[in-house]
Amino acid sequence: MLIPQLKQHAGIFRDYFSAISGSVGRLVVSLAYFIALANTLSIGDFGVFATASATGVVLSRLVSFGFVSPLYRISTVKPQLIGAYTGGYLAAIALSLPFLAAAALAIHALFFGNDIDLGSFALIIAAEALFWRSTEAIIIVNNGLNRFGRAAFLVIFGTVARAIAAVLFAFSAKTDLAHWSWWYFLANGISLLVALRFYPRVRLRFAPALYIRHIADALAVAGAEMLFYVQTEMDKLLVLSIGGPRIAGIYAILMRLMDLTALPIRSFNMMLVQRMMRTPDMLRSLKIRAGLEGGVFLISTIALAALALFLHFFPNALGDKMAAIVILLPLTILVPGFRNLTEYQAELLYARGQSTLRTFNLAVLTAAKGLLIWLLFTHLGADDAWVIWLNGVYAALYLLSLALTSHGMRQPATRV
Repeated sequence: MLIPQLKQHAGIFRDYFSAISGSVGRLVVSLAYFIALANTLSIGDFGVFATASATGVVLSRLVSFGFVSPLYRISTVKPQLIGAYTGGYLAAIALSLPFLAAAALAIHALFFGNDIDLGSFALIIAAEALFWRSTEAIIIVNNGLNRFGRAAFLVIFGTVARAIAAVLFAFSAKTDLAHWSWWYFLANGISLLVALRFYPRVRLRFAPALYIRHIADALAVAGAEMLFYVQTEMDKLLVLSIGGPRIAGIYAILMRLMDLTALPIRSFNMMLVQRMMRTPDMLRSLKIRAGLEGGVFLISTIALAALALFLHFFPNALGDKMAAIVILLPLTILVPGFRNLTEYQAELLYARGQSTLRTFNLAVLTAAKGLLIWLLFTHLGADDAWVIWLNGVYAALYLLSLALTSHGMRQPATRV
């Protein structure tokens, strides 16, 4: 009975392993990039860079006002219209640039004025929000066309470009944050130039009549994604403003190591979203949802446990500078599972076309996370106790996300 089942789903397994190959390759190269950079910059500079980069990820969701979502949906279900929607996407990017610039200036003035100059900050934001976000859009379109191998290659290449830049930077004459911002800017620019060669050959058209019915969904997705990444990344801003660059660096290093556990989960999320776009009610069964969530949590926890065990026996494997930080990793053993589950639940609502509800849920989670992180670092930030309490913070956020998502899953799906 097992063999026929495997044969029946052979295509799904093949596509998943093709997609995850990008994550596996990215995992290895990301680790090399992380080691080179974290051991070159000071802990304080690394914390500031990680926070600025996270800010760029958040602001990247302003670019095109979420029009990458209709582009993805079209590439998945109506690829013959990619040319028309690519034209709309480029127009939306142009319209969004003044808003991106204004937001970046305001955030620099509020949070980064004492830690990084405006020019270096602008380079990091441009690298994330313009160059890498555009590369991501090309990867997303290739995934929508089931060209998972090409998408995986682009993911790996982008990480390789940054890793090479970090290694060259480590051997350069100037190893401060101001000079690294230029290396980072150029690495992401090269990634975009290579990615453009893998975009499907289409005739660009501008067809506003086609976009009207997607505007509400695009704006909802943009809002939801900004809230999602604010919810995911604003902790770095809060830690920087409350604890200073050094504590922000320690926090960023721990979170970066936990991020490595999310790479295979995100490949799974991408495959699941595409299937749910075609069959929105495929996860109405509580038993199936519980099984999938248990799997996500288990894989995430095992991944971090394996990494922590390795670093216990080889504490200098990531460099002498981080040896004193990685010993804290076992204290956060439950955090990756809860973080990845919260991300997974947000993707379920997106796949069902419930973008407005997803936006509301993420707004609630963003407010809750901000309050919990503020309480954590104002009451327990004096010593390492805050590391242990991170498990409680992310457990509470997961339970809140679970309640909100379960309510949404009981409502009818929306076809977009």
